[in-house]
Amino acid sequence: MSDPTPEPPRVPLLPIDEAKAAADEAGVPDYMAELSIFQVLLNHPHLARTFNDMLATMLWHGALDSRLRELVIMRIGWLTDSDYEWTQHWRVASRLGVSAEDLLGVRDWQRHNGFGPVERAVLAATDDVVRDGSIGPESWAACERELGGDATVLIELTTAISAWRMVASILHSLKVPLEEGVASWPPDGQGPQCP
Repeated sequence: MSDPTPEPPRVPLLPIDEAKAAADEAGVPDYMAELSIFQVLLNHPHLARTFNDMLATMLWHGALDSRLRELVIMRIGWLTDSDYEWTQHWRVASRLGVSAEDLLGVRDWQRHNGFGPVERAVLAATDDVVRDGSIGPESWAACERELGGDATVLIELTTAISAWRMVASILHSLKVPLEEGVASWPPDGQGPQCP
């Protein structure tokens, strides 16, 4: 069961005004400084900028379909028990029009009727990376087939899975808390370890 009283962060969160000043100096958008993860990462401004640039490239300028990317991120959040990642991307994916049914479907994607071959291929690849550290041959072949063999999309898929897997590790390792007033595990408060 997910811990209702999270441990304190291992690195102090910068107050928002300091985080925004650090973000301005580092070239990170101001609004990112309102997120707990950046209030932690902006203790290292250069790294925060590099981190932001990589994720922003995939979020706002990516070749991979945004719905598929968000399903991947939600699956990683679920598999790694990352409440922060799940909660943040529930909001991102919902704003992009991904249905609640499909977002909840990533919990047990093999049984979710809303997913076709392309979703199943990228979710299997996600499971491979989280479980084994790389996409296995069967999942790779399915992704190659379902994504039309487009090298740019395949590279971005691999990078997205790996990057948000890294994000989950950073969140857990640094004990980054949810923002004040943000509800845990939307929409039902049920995390992967809940009965």
